[in-house]
Amino acid sequence: MRHFLRDDDLSPTEQAEVLRRAAALKREPFADRCLEGPRTVSIIFDKPTLRTQVSFMNAVAGLGGHPMVVDGRLAGIGERESVPDVARILGPQSAAVVWRTFEQDRLAEMARYAGVPVVNALTDDFHPCQVLADLQTVREELGELPGRTLAYVGDGANNMAHSYLLGCATAGTHVRVGCPATHRPAAEVLARAEEVARGTGATVVVTDDPAAAVAGADVVATDTWVSMGMEAEADARHGADGPFAPFRVDAHLLDRAAPNALFLHCLPAYRGYEVTAEVIDGPRSRVWAEAENRMHAQKALLSWLVEQAEEDR
Repeated sequence: MRHFLRDDDLSPTEQAEVLRRAAALKREPFADRCLEGPRTVSIIFDKPTLRTQVSFMNAVAGLGGHPMVVDGRLAGIGERESVPDVARILGPQSAAVVWRTFEQDRLAEMARYAGVPVVNALTDDFHPCQVLADLQTVREELGELPGRTLAYVGDGANNMAHSYLLGCATAGTHVRVGCPATHRPAAEVLARAEEVARGTGATVVVTDDPAAAVAGADVVATDTWVSMGMEAEADARHGADGPFAPFRVDAHLLDRAAPNALFLHCLPAYRGYEVTAEVIDGPRSRVWAEAENRMHAQKALLSWLVEQAEEDR
């Protein structure tokens, strides 16, 4: 059974197929009705959500299915009922299970017991559906992904940095992470990204110099400096003397990238902290197209996973 728990769960060939399928479904939104019936996709939310909820519900409906939203806190997954027990309830009633949660281990446990494809809609370690949407956005703006360069600046230890490393390496896209030396990506993720990159011709760089990170890049991306669960650190992280201040994406930093470089942000954004208003609301920003592409990329991913599951049966 194939799952999408982290970005490298797709091979380079498979990722390219999902992105081609996403582009086709964006052109013809109702060409694929693989969930006609309707078949149910269980979508569990343990964390706050806007784009993930809207995009997955629309993706499932667009494929002819029924998006069944499960409030993870109300269900008490892992407390009131164990993850394996929940998986055994949801799996037989679902074509797939989508989960936005905390620990990556919980998601892996769901995948072991559900008996249907399980999709990571965000964990503390990875946000792979977001990076699929980002790659789709870059592809439709700049063309094929191999050989392009994406620079991510900000918190190198968070889920977006991890997913950019793995997702871009899989796509053959050079990836640079500019972050404080105190907030580097996890060693295991970095090593895996380097391994994948060796097979695709990509390169992987981590640096504490924001100017070096973005120099000549085709795409510059960032994320909030205060991820969910880190709210107690907000003042220290947002301070003018804090570790992230040099990594703010303003016009001066963006100008170090390629002349027509795109700006991406997974949202929500906090103007004046990780990005200035003139950048995120400016002509090089593609954050709204990026947000819409969550729906198309996830529709393509679900279609591909359901197809793989049917072939396995």
